[in-house]
Amino acid sequence: MQQIAEYIEANLEGDLSLDHLAKLAHLSPYHFQRRFKAALGVTPKQYAEACRLRTLKQELRAGEDILTSLFAAGYNSSSRVYEKIDTRLGMTPAEYRAGGKNIPVSFVAVETALGLLMIAATDRGLCFVQFGDDAAVLEAQLRREYPNGLLTPMPQPWPQPFRDWILALEEHLQGRQPKLALPLDIRATAFQMAVWRYLQSIPYGEIRSYKEVAEGMGKPKAIRAVASACARNVAALVIPCHRVLRGTGHLGGYKWGLDRKRVLLDKERTSRQ
Repeated sequence: MQQIAEYIEANLEGDLSLDHLAKLAHLSPYHFQRRFKAALGVTPKQYAEACRLRTLKQELRAGEDILTSLFAAGYNSSSRVYEKIDTRLGMTPAEYRAGGKNIPVSFVAVETALGLLMIAATDRGLCFVQFGDDAAVLEAQLRREYPNGLLTPMPQPWPQPFRDWILALEEHLQGRQPKLALPLDIRATAFQMAVWRYLQSIPYGEIRSYKEVAEGMGKPKAIRAVASACARNVAALVIPCHRVLRGTGHLGGYKWGLDRKRVLLDKERTSRQ
């Protein structure tokens, strides 16, 4: 499966259909897809899209023009990347190349059972969900994340989707909505995306060690990289990195405080029972 992954990365402009990749692996398409996802944490299609996105971002950051960057990343048309990839890039290619300039980001800080929570969103989904003790500090963190974006406080009355997202987060914290399926608009490397998808697959009320996450992704030696991806999570709760502990059973790290992590785990365990 690792060889197929390397083939995908080296042939982004070639035939990456499920049938073609399955033939290379000498498996049926069904069994190939299952084994690939078990090994890497994502489907072959998701892996290819993540590789294309990474290449596109590298080309744009290097100063290449947009069309050259698109074709270098394996996209056959500009419309495809705008339709399929902008939700993972967090912005269109032109906007990303300009440093996120003029991207509207609305935000608000709300009081929750675990303290202050700042929620920010683009028109595509949540891009920032983080706990803190001071709204000004949280806003400063948000501005560092989107230095050239158009950041504005969410006006009242909040739009219906935004109200629904906040309600879902509050219900989740109270243990009344175990599964969160909220739209995200965040930027990530292919590996971070794979880790975060795996974290979202951990059932409510259960825990995993960093080692178990790495092994579950088919990357048993990537324990530190998994921990790093957890530390870089920008969407608390929606990407449940609090469900990952050290192999010793100790809580390990949590960027929003170990007390919050302990409360979250206890609440989930109790609610599940």
